[in-house]
Amino acid sequence: MTMPDAESRSPTADTDAHAPAPRERSVTPRVVALCLLLAVGFGLLVPVIDTKFNNSYLGASHLPAGGIGVLLGLLALNPLLRALGRRWALGRNEMLVVYISCLFSCLVPGNGAENIVVPVLIGSFYYATPENRWFDFLSENLPSWFTPALTEAKVYNRAVVEGWYVGIGPGESIPWASWAVPLGAWGALILALYTLLACMGVMLRAQWAQREALSFPLLRLPLELTEDASPAAKGRLGVGGYLLRDPLMWLGAGGAIGLQLLNGLSLYFPEVPRVATFLDLNAYMTEPPWNQIASVPLFIFPIAIGLTFLLASDIAFSLWFGFWIFKFQLMLAYYAGYLPATLPTTPTSQSKTFVGHQQVGAFIVFALLLVWTGREHLGHIVRRAFGRAKATPAEADEALSYPVAFWGFILSLGFLVAWCCAAGMRWDVALLMWALYLVIALVLARIVVEGGLLFVVPSWIPLGILAQLIPSGAGTWLAPASIVPAAFVQTVMMNHTRAILLPSFVQSFKLAGDRRIPMRPLLGLIAACTLISLVVALWMNVRLGYQGGGLQLGNYPFRFHEPHKPVRLAQEAMMPGGAPALSWTNWIWQGVGGVATWGMMLARSRFAWFPLHPIGYLMGLTYAMHLLWFSLLAGWGCKILIMRFGGIESYRRLTPLFLGLVMGDILMALFWLGIDGWQGRTDHQLIPR
Repeated sequence: MTMPDAESRSPTADTDAHAPAPRERSVTPRVVALCLLLAVGFGLLVPVIDTKFNNSYLGASHLPAGGIGVLLGLLALNPLLRALGRRWALGRNEMLVVYISCLFSCLVPGNGAENIVVPVLIGSFYYATPENRWFDFLSENLPSWFTPALTEAKVYNRAVVEGWYVGIGPGESIPWASWAVPLGAWGALILALYTLLACMGVMLRAQWAQREALSFPLLRLPLELTEDASPAAKGRLGVGGYLLRDPLMWLGAGGAIGLQLLNGLSLYFPEVPRVATFLDLNAYMTEPPWNQIASVPLFIFPIAIGLTFLLASDIAFSLWFGFWIFKFQLMLAYYAGYLPATLPTTPTSQSKTFVGHQQVGAFIVFALLLVWTGREHLGHIVRRAFGRAKATPAEADEALSYPVAFWGFILSLGFLVAWCCAAGMRWDVALLMWALYLVIALVLARIVVEGGLLFVVPSWIPLGILAQLIPSGAGTWLAPASIVPAAFVQTVMMNHTRAILLPSFVQSFKLAGDRRIPMRPLLGLIAACTLISLVVALWMNVRLGYQGGGLQLGNYPFRFHEPHKPVRLAQEAMMPGGAPALSWTNWIWQGVGGVATWGMMLARSRFAWFPLHPIGYLMGLTYAMHLLWFSLLAGWGCKILIMRFGGIESYRRLTPLFLGLVMGDILMALFWLGIDGWQGRTDHQLIPR
């Protein structure tokens, strides 16, 4: 694809690329023990923060606040360990291994991960009534092992469902027997998906990290923090992290800390003035065509401004401008005669319009371009899998050999399809749905490692798009027997991909490769942390409902939105005549999106001056860009001004200032999580969510 521009690369990038660091202690017994304890801790704590208090996330971000907090804690502890003797101090690689484990143990139990399976499996049954007749078509099209809401005789298990939503009495026990089979079946599906993503991460690492030399901006902060963290480090204490001793970093951190401290205090003491970090621009856009372009919020997130400063200039520009590409299209649609009622009014409704289908075509074409760009490397992997090529010396350092990664990917995909068939889906429907998921996962991972976004979600989901392209319902290829289980699988695994693990795998393998951390022991540790976090999070989500009542949980998806989604998707797809948005023109708009994406990539390869990267077009309609576009604009503007008037040297000297914005936001999120937990405060959110 494209190389990162010079100013977006780490000052030590050339050193890391051409002179690999000598092997240091990394996956040591004490690190393994610490990582496993953290997996248990995050599995217990994150669901409480995310679902009960609805406060700032420790995870749900590809630069998780929980991971950075652990890293800072280790840096603070290291001087004490060194005082006991140099051999007790943690090395840089040991700290980075702990951080890598947090890329999984923070994300798996939190918002946007697959643990949402708990309310999804019972929510549609809880809200079923004789009038909406949800129970009838759900019980007809789901096997009894699929959900604890059904007994073996397909009778409504009222005690299990209503007990979770309203809570149980002091003398009652949680009905674990009813949950055992459904959670076991869904747990196997989730672990198969994680295995597939791990194999993809192995196959993508060399292509993205070495051949294309992508910038991986979200790894910059943990690398800078631990830069001189070593038992052999010179200095007074060998604490590590030149960044922590840079006054500019603390100046930037001070700005973010001051802002979030003042706004946090204003929650507790109304007399303390609050600095506005949100403005609804729609209140000022009341005349056509500006009132036809859906929601336009203006949020200020210091962490997003700081990360944008690390990006290549064209990537940063494309991200925020991509948001407005679709707004301009809605203006043109208004002037072209589209009725206001046919234009989207919310980010969610955009997926059913001509702009939403452009995104589908863009995702598919961009995924194909990624495969085409890596065809030499991926072709070598396929030849290795069939014994037609020999292993290169570099393959010995991968987390899995290429044949194991390839066949692991194929077998995992086969298991996912077979599981869906056992649930009642046609095999070709299941295969197509998972193929579209792979498109989404591949593109989102690329956006994280190249675009540095904190979180990524698509603006479309496979089943909803299929129902808008082809007739669905009784007597069609997309029949109710496939639609109903597919709606549940999609809601759990594909709808809310904020914590998708493919970026974590790719970032972990990139970091391990650069630091010469043995990848195979590291992969074993990742697998153990992931499994522990998943099991503990599922246990906690079941327990939180029965002990406190699911209706009391503060997280909106757990109570209303996500539990309703499977039945709403299924009902919409099974309407007589097909889904309401079914139209042959949707195919045309998907073609337009695909051609636009291909055209941008072609222009970038032919014209050095062309400023647009498809990454902005891909993300323009997503919830992430809905929150972040203005912060991305601010970060890009700062970088452009500094580069224009100060040059590359000024950019490098001021980079710690913007890393400080990231640090300050994370520090205050951790600080207020502690205060809010102590005081019982809910809905206090600093980091974008």
